[in-house]
Amino acid sequence: MPENCKYVFDFDSTLTQVEALDVLAEISLKNNPKQAEIINQIKHITDLGIDGTISFTDGLEQRLALLKAKEEHLPLLIKRLKKEISKSIARNKKFFTENAKNIYVISAGFKEFIVPIVKDYHIPAERVFANTFEFEKGNIVGFDRKNPLSQHNGKIECLKNMNLKGTVFMIGDGYSDYVTRKAGIATKFFAYTENVSRKNILDVADHITPSFEEFLYLNKLPMAISYPKNRIKVLLLENIHPNAFNIFTEEGYTVETMKGALDEAELCKKIKDVHILGIRSKTNVTAKVLEHANKLMSVGAFCIGTKQIDLEACKEKGVVAFNAPFSNTRSVVELALGEIIMLMRRVFERSTELHSGKWNKTAAGSYEIRNKTLGIVGYGNIGSQLSVVAEALGMKVVFYDAVEKLALGNAQKCNTLNELLKKSDVVSLHIDDSSENKNFFGDKEFKAMKEGAAFVNLSRGFVVDIAALVKHLKSGKISGAGVDVFPKEPKNNDEAFISELIGLPNVILTPHVGGSTQEAQVNIAEFVPQRIIDYVNKGITYKSVNFPNIRLQEQGSSHRFLHVHENVPGIMAKVNGILSKQGLNIVGQYLKTDEKIGYLITDVNKNYKKELIEELKNIKHTIKFRVLY
Repeated sequence: MPENCKYVFDFDSTLTQVEALDVLAEISLKNNPKQAEIINQIKHITDLGIDGTISFTDGLEQRLALLKAKEEHLPLLIKRLKKEISKSIARNKKFFTENAKNIYVISAGFKEFIVPIVKDYHIPAERVFANTFEFEKGNIVGFDRKNPLSQHNGKIECLKNMNLKGTVFMIGDGYSDYVTRKAGIATKFFAYTENVSRKNILDVADHITPSFEEFLYLNKLPMAISYPKNRIKVLLLENIHPNAFNIFTEEGYTVETMKGALDEAELCKKIKDVHILGIRSKTNVTAKVLEHANKLMSVGAFCIGTKQIDLEACKEKGVVAFNAPFSNTRSVVELALGEIIMLMRRVFERSTELHSGKWNKTAAGSYEIRNKTLGIVGYGNIGSQLSVVAEALGMKVVFYDAVEKLALGNAQKCNTLNELLKKSDVVSLHIDDSSENKNFFGDKEFKAMKEGAAFVNLSRGFVVDIAALVKHLKSGKISGAGVDVFPKEPKNNDEAFISELIGLPNVILTPHVGGSTQEAQVNIAEFVPQRIIDYVNKGITYKSVNFPNIRLQEQGSSHRFLHVHENVPGIMAKVNGILSKQGLNIVGQYLKTDEKIGYLITDVNKNYKKELIEELKNIKHTIKFRVLY
């Protein structure tokens, strides 16, 4: 880092997330019926001026004329702007404290609102260069036209007059910031894009800085966090709901989305620089994929199942996995119940006949679900909620689960699967994706069911022997079936679906859409990213499916170290020995282990030497080490 550096910041859309005059317009035009229309005009003029399309003086005159603002509006504006400091600027307030004497603000905005804002960041009024308002009877009527910053290329003249020595870094979002570099007065121009991105500015910038951490990282300056968020790359596959993209993007991560799944070879190529991977059910994260994932921190399954992820390989690689165990529960329950009603009433069969022109009005084989017995196999989140809803509609509910579960409502537990099958008029499967459950339900189980009972599977495709189901449907032993999941499913919507179940009467086939409702996808797209962000930002592994679960609060003034290691004795002692040798005080520490790994979070309250990191990384049996902040 060069010595004698000067840091020159723009104000609007750089130090703050907004353009101050746009906010002032919202305040001054609050009771104007044409408020929205005028604000759009002001924003348009602002953009034209920033892009260099019109002269700044003309743009400023036009905006002030539209504003009709008063001096009494300024305190309200200042209050609003204090809440709109750019997120990464606020995170790195310490930088402004430590470098106060070398920081300047040059803005085409106005001192009346800029000075009170930047004062909180230890930038005094004498290092703020900006325009000033002219007032008349409490109204803002104009600006000081003698001020160079009210003129075209005013920042160039202003910087010349300041005569700064040494390296001058200009950080801003607009054309007027860039021209200082073009004129040779600023040493480098950093296009600040955290709040707004202007293509014509990006094309000419020395560096694009999506966050202030990126600027600090490039110039090897201390940061509030260990790594710029914009350098964290997220890959979302299989058409995950756009809310996930929005959440990760708002957090500052760089996000790429793809509609379809990737096979193993494709994913091996794609995952090289990925830190966060989001998938649904068709992309397999194998041990081979993980061999190529040297930067991967977390995998998110935007669904309930995690069979498609090699969780043990992830654990051994220090990759934390999350899923969405509850988010689509209601959606699956409603489809299961809907199919149960349609099967009992033979609705699908009657509908198919009618579509082929056959009118078959009959009550034969058609029953109400009231007073019928529903047998639920698997009494987890979905099974138990189905139990409650079905009972509310008048069904009797029995359930079987390999694990002891509390019965809800009037549901009765069966001690064996066979007991449930003999009692049930409808059997609905809701079991997990354990490999032990392959062909869990086959010929023996279908034989044990009541004559003419119906069958529903919305759990996993491989748990049912399809040939056995077809056999008993054709014999009439099973009166109908609803199947949403299959042992082999197409990779995408362009691939043909093939199954022995096609064409059978009173069989409802759906393409794995149990959880595919808008509500469920929104819930999943909000739940999974938040778990991942909590891990990446804070080290929290709560709700992880493969890591020891730790949930800790941030320590405001400390550094946090994350150490993942093989579960062998003495690791914590070695970590603490290294910290003690450097005289670091531990303000918080938590270790949790499982049979294979240990996960250690340590908070220390002093600055540390860079050599410390290498020592901690090189402890024998270390899997992954990371500094959070």
